Amino acid sequence: MSPLSDPSDPSDPSDPAPFTLLPGDPASPVLLHVPHAARDIPPEVRAGIVLDDRALERELDHLTDAHTDRIAAGAAALAGVTPWRFVNRLSRLVVDPERFPDEREEMLAAGMGAVYTRTTHRAVLRPADTDPGPLVERYFRPYARAVREAVADRLAATGRAVVVDVHSYPTAALPYELHGDGPRPPVCLGTDAFHTPPELLAAAQEAFSGFGGTGLDTPFAGTYVPLAYYGRDPRVSALMVEIRRDTYMTEPGGPATEGLERLARALAALVDAVPV
Repeated sequence: MSPLSDPSDPSDPSDPAPFTLLPGDPASPVLLHVPHAARDIPPEVRAGIVLDDRALERELDHLTDAHTDRIAAGAAALAGVTPWRFVNRLSRLVVDPERFPDEREEMLAAGMGAVYTRTTHRAVLRPADTDPGPLVERYFRPYARAVREAVADRLAATGRAVVVDVHSYPTAALPYELHGDGPRPPVCLGTDAFHTPPELLAAAQEAFSGFGGTGLDTPFAGTYVPLAYYGRDPRVSALMVEIRRDTYMTEPGGPATEGLERLARALAALVDAVPV
């Protein structure tokens, strides 16, 4: 069986679960977080989106971090000590779990806070007067709570937690990007001054060195840490891995290429570099 096939991964699109925690080795502190790989939108949420079906599919092609769940699954299968995985099963067009749910979010300027009102090309996605509250309560807060509990579980079991965010980004900048004029390396590593220790960053730079270079916090910066721990608990480490899509797939929204398995092996090497 290919390491990229994942029989333990409940990916049936009829499964109503908005997210899934896939257990790893009890001794592993690593949590691979995959927030943007899905395309599913519940019918009641779809009703609030003004795009027609064709335009919505095109938007999903641009916005979805396609196949990143497969990269994480492959890495989990290949790693010497299996990491845990937290996988979003709904599109980020439902809610984006990695945004601040309030005025702290800089992407509000592009209409892309926790609940998007604009598309990647700055067209109308939802009416401007859309109340984000119901979607935040129904989807965002339970997701945030579940990730926080997953991190707490790793802390209780191992004394630390290492959150590795698995993302991808388009080769060419899209109009919604606020910082899209910088370098776009094959692999962008997003860091946080408090939560990204030098040894974790160095391990990632080594693991992804074979893809033509890594960049630091460009074109996307930062990491994902549950707010209960952010800036407070040094036992929680975090790193964002942003993979340029031409390294592993046909853009936009197309099939994976042979690069996917190479990236899974590189991510597994990063996981294996974290001491247990």
